Amino acid sequence: MNDDLAALGARIDRTNELLQRMLAEVAKTPSTHAIFVDAGYLYAAAGRLIAGTEDRRAFDLDAEGLIEALIDKARTIFADSRLLRVYWYDGARRRIHTAEQQSIAELPDVKVRLGNLNANNQQKGVDSLIRSDLESLARHRAISDAALIGGDEDLVSAVEAAQGYGARVHLWGIEAPEGRNQAEPLLWEVDSQRTLELDFFKPYVTRRTAATYEAASAARPTREDVRFVGAQIAAKWLVARGRETLADLLPGHPYLPGSVDQDLLVEAEGLLQYSLRGQSDLRRALRDGFWDHLQGQY
Repeated sequence: MNDDLAALGARIDRTNELLQRMLAEVAKTPSTHAIFVDAGYLYAAAGRLIAGTEDRRAFDLDAEGLIEALIDKARTIFADSRLLRVYWYDGARRRIHTAEQQSIAELPDVKVRLGNLNANNQQKGVDSLIRSDLESLARHRAISDAALIGGDEDLVSAVEAAQGYGARVHLWGIEAPEGRNQAEPLLWEVDSQRTLELDFFKPYVTRRTAATYEAASAARPTREDVRFVGAQIAAKWLVARGRETLADLLPGHPYLPGSVDQDLLVEAEGLLQYSLRGQSDLRRALRDGFWDHLQGQY
C-alpha cells in the first residue's frame, strides 16, 4: 500500500515538474498580434465619415498610409507584443486582384485575401475567410491578440472560434456620423472595443474632385526623384528636429510612426508638386530615401 502511494506521489511530482517547465516556456514566448481588416467595412465607414458616401468611386483611400497608421496604433496598444502581419480582406470579381489590391498585396507584412464580388458589388465569402484565418492562427498559438476592423454580425462566429483557442479579440470600429455601424452581437462578443475617430482617417481619405484629376495627370516623377526628395527631407529634419529625436525612429525601421509618415508625405508632395496618394511604389521610394539618409548619419 505504501509503495503504491509512493509511486502515485512520484507521478504527481513528475507531472507538476512538467507543468512548471511548460509554464516557464510559455512565459518566455513573446506575445504576437495580428490585424484583420474587413476592407468592405473600412471603405464604407471611412467613406461615409470623411467623404459623405460609401461609393468607392467617389473618393481615394491611401491604403498604404492607413495600414502604416494601423500598425502604429497596434504597436502602442500591444506594447509588449510583436506584429505577425496585417490581413486585408476584400472582394474582387472572380477573385482577381485589382491594381489597387495588387499594390496593397506588395506591401511588407500585409496579406491580401479575396472573396468574390457579385453583380451587385457585394462581397461574398469574406467573413468565412476571416473566420478561417482567425481560428487557424489561434489554434496554432500563432497569435495571442487579434485587432479586428469590421462590423458585420456574421463575424461573431469568427470571434468565438478564436476565443475558443485562447486568443483575445479586440474590435476596432470607425466613428459613425450617426447611430452605429457595427452589429450589437459583435460588440457583445469581443474582449474589448475601441472607436477610431474622424481625425485618424482624415489624412487617408480624399474626395475626388476635378482638381484631383488634374493633379493625377501631372508628369509622374521617377523613383529616383522621389528617393532624392526623401533624403532631402531627412537632412532638413535632422537640422530642425535634432539628431536625438530622429535617432529614436531607427529601432522602428522600416516603419515610421503614423504622424511622422504623414508629415513626410505632405512635405514631399509639396516639393514634388505631385500627389503620392495611392502610389505605393513612389511612397516606398520616398521612405527608402528618408531612411538611407538617416541611417547614413548614425
